[in-house]
Amino acid sequence: MEHIRNKSSNNKSTGVFGEEAVAQFLLARGASILDRNWRVKEGEIDIVARLTDGVIAFVEVKTRSSSAFGHPLDAITREKASRLQRLALGWLATHRCLGADYRIDCVAVLIAASGTHTIEYRANVL
Repeated sequence: MEHIRNKSSNNKSTGVFGEEAVAQFLLARGASILDRNWRVKEGEIDIVARLTDGVIAFVEVKTRSSSAFGHPLDAITREKASRLQRLALGWLATHRCLGADYRIDCVAVLIAASGTHTIEYRANVL
């Protein structure tokens, strides 16, 4: 049981690292972070950012320490994409932003054994 707990803890810290890296990536490009880890019963939005052009980006971050099980963005299935769309509309409604320009972006963060990482940002994927 200890092994499972450590793996879960490691996966969580990997995810937190990736989300922070993407938040810094967005901030460096002039975006403002509106929300992080916004959670409702149906799921969670990793990052909500207002971009320099005023568009609200709902950002799904997938972080991996290896591509042994495929590219990180392969984890975004059709069902996950539909859920992201519903979550984005839920966030907009909750924050009284219906009618605002928005898009859904997906980001792959791959952490190398050396500790360095790469960010592959795909804008407006859905």
